[in-house]
Amino acid sequence: MTLTPLHSPLLAAQPGVKHAFFTRQGGVSAGVHESLNLGRGSQDDPAKVEENRRRAADWFGVMPDALNCCYQIHSSRALVAEAPWGRYRPEGDAVVTDQRSLVCGVLHADCAPVLIVDPEARVVGAAHAGWKGALGGVVAETVAAMVRLGANPERMAAAVGPCIGPDSYEVGEEFQAQFVEADPDHARWFSPGAPGRRMFDLPRFVLERLAAAGVAKAEWTGHDTCADAGLFYSNRRAFKRGEPDYGRLLSAVMLV
Repeated sequence: MTLTPLHSPLLAAQPGVKHAFFTRQGGVSAGVHESLNLGRGSQDDPAKVEENRRRAADWFGVMPDALNCCYQIHSSRALVAEAPWGRYRPEGDAVVTDQRSLVCGVLHADCAPVLIVDPEARVVGAAHAGWKGALGGVVAETVAAMVRLGANPERMAAAVGPCIGPDSYEVGEEFQAQFVEADPDHARWFSPGAPGRRMFDLPRFVLERLAAAGVAKAEWTGHDTCADAGLFYSNRRAFKRGEPDYGRLLSAVMLV
C-alpha cells in the first residue's frame, strides 16, 4: 500500500522542505499495532517495525539509517543531527539539522509532534511535545537549537500534527495545578469536564509555546489521535480499551 501521510498546508508552502505526518495506514504490523507502527520500543515484531521504517524512509527518498529519531524521555532536550544515526537513539525529544537528506523525526501516540522549518536558513526540526515536555520547554529548546544553526524565529513556520485533542484530553485538577503553578495564565488552556475533572487543550498550548518562542507562523492540523482509531494510534484510547500495547506514529521533516 502506498503511504499517504497528512500534511500541513503551511509547511507545504515552504520551499526546499518535505514533511509528513504519517497515519497508522500503509504498514505491515498486525493486531493492536496495525499497520504502520514505527515504534522500536513497542511490543511489536521488530522485523515488522523495521519494514515500516523502511517504507517511511522510502517515502522521503532516503535510506532507513537517515531516519533520525531520539529515545524519547519527555524532556526539553533538543539534539543536532549532523549525520545518519542508524540504530543509535540518543536520549532527547527533538532533532534539528541543517544537513540535506537527513530526516528529523518524532514518534507519538497522543503527544504533539511539532515540525518547524526556516526555509531561508535551510534549517529544520522536529519536537515531541507531550504535556510534560511542552510545559518543560521542549519547544523553546528546539527553536533555540535551530537558531544556533543560523535560523531565525521570525522566518520560521511550524505545524503541530495529530495529537490528543481538547475534547479527548480529560485530566484531574492536580494536573491543571502544575500548569497554573508554572504560570497562572496557563489556566486558559483548561475547560470544565466531569465533576472534579478538567479538559486540557494540548494543541493550543503548544501553539502558544511556539508563539512565545518567537515563531511567526504556526498551525495545528486539527486531527485528534484519540478520537480516530482508523487513522491514528492513541495511548489514551488503548488504556481505556484495556489493550496491552499501542503503535507509534511518525512525524518528520527534511531538507530537499
